[in-house]
Amino acid sequence: MAVPGLFKDRLSLPVIGSPMFIVSGPELVIAQCKAGIVGSFPALNARPQSQLREWIRRIKTELAEYAAANPDKPVAPFAVNQICHGSNNRLMEDMQVCVEEQVPIIITSLQVSKEVVDAAHSYGGLVFHDVINQRHARKAASLGVDGLILVASGAGGHAGTQSPFALLREVKEWFDGTVILSGSLANGHAVAGALAMGADFAYMGTRFIATQEANADDRYRNMLVDAAAEDIVYSNLFTGVHGNYLRASIVEAGMDPANLPESDPSKMNFGSGGNTEVKVWKDILGAGQGVGSIVDVPTTEVLVERLRAEFREARAAFLDSTADY
Repeated sequence: MAVPGLFKDRLSLPVIGSPMFIVSGPELVIAQCKAGIVGSFPALNARPQSQLREWIRRIKTELAEYAAANPDKPVAPFAVNQICHGSNNRLMEDMQVCVEEQVPIIITSLQVSKEVVDAAHSYGGLVFHDVINQRHARKAASLGVDGLILVASGAGGHAGTQSPFALLREVKEWFDGTVILSGSLANGHAVAGALAMGADFAYMGTRFIATQEANADDRYRNMLVDAAAEDIVYSNLFTGVHGNYLRASIVEAGMDPANLPESDPSKMNFGSGGNTEVKVWKDILGAGQGVGSIVDVPTTEVLVERLRAEFREARAAFLDSTADY
């Protein structure tokens, strides 16, 4: 296990709530951190750009006040996600704010920016980069990231196609930093499974869309509650990068999920909402294959306590079932 000292005595469960476009805001991040898991949000969610500093300061202030009033409860650190892509013309301005506010964790996506890594390390921040294969993982490691987020098959949003069993074990052969596993992790049993495979953290996004604090409307939440793994469609049409989306949202947009055209990756634009007239994350809704575990829309506090109970149950069952081996 390679868990940085930043997390010592600050977690109730080894989970990082993944940053979700539009959905993740201060309310969700604060609730996640208060519940003892890492909360995160994309910097691009703060619009206009000046709002980014306000969000970060609000999160820091409310978590500090909560920690002071509840000294016996673990309060997790938070993270800001930076989209390192040419279409993100705010990247370095947003990163400057993160440096000045000393954001504890920076999550980088799509590409690895040595400038971003060095900026975070300048004040002692951690950098976790999401990858979908060995080539991306080795590139990120060569530029000094502290952890790798392995986005395996079945993950919500932009996801890879490799089995988590293959991707994780291959990375563990050579990488000694923090390893975070993503891909259909929507309950405490999955969290326990991720750790049993060798991950340091589980990376969970879709399940938190269906919470009271998420910036998601009832249409989105209801689709998640009604969906199962077979209702997830994998396509690169909407952003130029392959991702997983709810079939029902594609149908509502007047498209045939079984006959979606291929997109031109060179036209990716993460500031515009995608490459089509219907907008990804607004009209076309992302979700991972773990949606079958979503049956209600609780508060984040209630959900994390449920995840903890499931995690403990899974761990005990595993130890009992393997006692004779």
